[in-house]
Amino acid sequence: QVQLVESGGGLVQPGGSLRLSCAASRRLSSIYTMGWYRQAPGKQRELVATIISGGVPKYGDSVKGRFTISTDTAKNTVNLQMNSLKPEDTAVYYCNLLIPAGGRYWGQGTQVTVSS
Repeated sequence: QVQLVESGGGLVQPGGSLRLSCAASRRLSSIYTMGWYRQAPGKQRELVATIISGGVPKYGDSVKGRFTISTDTAKNTVNLQMNSLKPEDTAVYYCNLLIPAGGRYWGQGTQVTVSS
């Protein structure tokens, strides 16, 4: 089992920035995918960004050019730098970990609200 602990959500004005972090509770295997999904009220959960360990990141179309995902393998963390935030980015953001043959894990979610 792996627990994922998220931090960094909050309230920000349009055009502002936030940084989300997610830490895994134990050392991860050499190959895994970590990333972020989000869910706004009344909408389905959608991909924000994912990255395969040491690989190329993948972004949802609505965040390309504004968000950047990165990992720190030594600390078993994944970070999401969110710039130029828009009201439509408002959602609960969930950290996700996928381990081949080892299961999929979700964090508890962190609220991001973009409003003036």
